[in-house]
Amino acid sequence: MKLIRFGAEGHEKPGVQLENGSRLDISGFGRDYDEEFFGGDGLEELKEWLSLNQANCPVVGEDIRLGPPLVRPSKIICVGLNYAKHAAESGMDIPEEPLLFFKATSSIVGPNDDVVIPKNSQKTDWEVELAVVIGKKALYVDEASAMDHVAGYTLHNDYSEREFQLERGGQWVKGKSCDSFAPVGPYIATQDEIEDPHNLDLWLKLNGEELQNSNTSDFVFNIPTLVSYISSFMTLLPGDIISTGTPAGVGLGLKPPKYLKPGDVVELGIEGLGSSRQQARAFE
Repeated sequence: MKLIRFGAEGHEKPGVQLENGSRLDISGFGRDYDEEFFGGDGLEELKEWLSLNQANCPVVGEDIRLGPPLVRPSKIICVGLNYAKHAAESGMDIPEEPLLFFKATSSIVGPNDDVVIPKNSQKTDWEVELAVVIGKKALYVDEASAMDHVAGYTLHNDYSEREFQLERGGQWVKGKSCDSFAPVGPYIATQDEIEDPHNLDLWLKLNGEELQNSNTSDFVFNIPTLVSYISSFMTLLPGDIISTGTPAGVGLGLKPPKYLKPGDVVELGIEGLGSSRQQARAFE
């Protein structure tokens, strides 16, 4: 299934996107895409409910805003330097263990919402990433069973303010957590929708110019490794997001570096997970 949420900010309703691209309002199901949904039997119950009620679900118009495809999770855990070429363009060595940092969940917005350049920012950057959505509580899981804890996948743009991240005390979370810095979606594709998450093309364009183009086969650490590794340090709760890193082509790595300015348009996508679009605007 492809899970969506739609409507005005803060008032989103749950829905699904069908194979033909049409979208249905499943508010009648009576549940939203939250920790309880992912951690329980929500996906199976929704499948059964749709088998009986799909014909009666209202259609969601193409003009309706898409929100984040899940209710705000307990945490977003990001993986740094998980593509070798991105590590090289950043002037950093490939890590021997996954490099982890948090991104505040208050940064989550819909896939096509504006990205807000923070006050005093000079170095707001982009990062197309495959995000993993946890489906079952995970603590000290081994790699062999790690994928049993994955509900699905979604598209994430891990926006980053490089000065805040790298020049303001060395705490990456400060450069990652500004409001609007985590557009997610358009949808969550459940595991059965994605044949091989380790062989997906992903791309990003700035004002029509393609700057990132790679494949998840270039991961330094694959998804089972990441789920197992992270769960050895903290409990992963249903609905939590693991963002798996970005390939080469970020603004920081260009020569000379390039960063967002008001009016810029960022478009990005991942094979099987759709695309998103954000226009940059200044903080007001």
